[in-house]
Amino acid sequence: MGAAEEAPHIGLRGLEHKQNCRFLHAAASLRWASLSLLISDPTFYAVAVPAALLMGLSKSGFAAGIGALAVPLMALAVPVPQAAAIMLPLLLAADVTGLSQLARHCDWRLIRLLLPAGLGGIAVGWALFGWLSAPAVAGLVGLLTLVFVAIRLFLPAKADAPPPSAGMGRLMAALSGFTSFVAHAGSPPIGFYVLPLKLPPLVFSATMAVFFAAINLSKWLPYALLGLIDATNMTTSLVLLPLPMLGVWAGVRLVRRVSTSLFNRLFLAGMLLTGLKLLWDGVRGLQIGT
Repeated sequence: MGAAEEAPHIGLRGLEHKQNCRFLHAAASLRWASLSLLISDPTFYAVAVPAALLMGLSKSGFAAGIGALAVPLMALAVPVPQAAAIMLPLLLAADVTGLSQLARHCDWRLIRLLLPAGLGGIAVGWALFGWLSAPAVAGLVGLLTLVFVAIRLFLPAKADAPPPSAGMGRLMAALSGFTSFVAHAGSPPIGFYVLPLKLPPLVFSATMAVFFAAINLSKWLPYALLGLIDATNMTTSLVLLPLPMLGVWAGVRLVRRVSTSLFNRLFLAGMLLTGLKLLWDGVRGLQIGT
């Protein structure tokens, strides 16, 4: 009788053991599948880690001009469209972190002026995305950025000069939306308009954080419809996700410590580096293409 009573118990234990084995096997398979989705090339991470950190620093407003270097840096290891897709979730994480620390300092009047035009630039970038050559866009953005820097350095506005017009602001916001959609390189055009307004560093940083948070959020649907959001890109983004948040955290603390004049010089230095890098990428890409 005792043996007969133990038999069902042994059977249940055996069934539980089989179920546990199946669960562990499924978990191991899922883990292996997720790892196989990651980009495994060490060269990619050698450029992607500093790119993500730079982007986070720029999102804080500190050295904001260097943010546009993130995609060109990452594109040293992967194609530009893939680099832009991997960067999109990182931008979202940096935006959320930046907004939580800066939003209360935003100039909302300026946002109401700039954002509609910026979203219009996103729509134009989406419409032209399939027709655009990545090197040509990089070269054009780089050239425009260097022109902006040259104007600021060699034709500086007088102390009593009026601020740039609202029309100029809308034009630069539209160009910013366009270049942001194509290469996440929207900071140089909008900086050309906002920098002469001589905003305090915290107000400048907060206003740019709100503007680009809305711009970046608007890219998700077009990127998905263009087929740029896939499992490999999103899994790779997840691995890099802490880096832009760390960059924002460090940058916000640095912004609070710098003067307006030093802040402006850092912004121009970042724009100069960005312009040179983008122009080089554009010229090199066009030469290879021919």
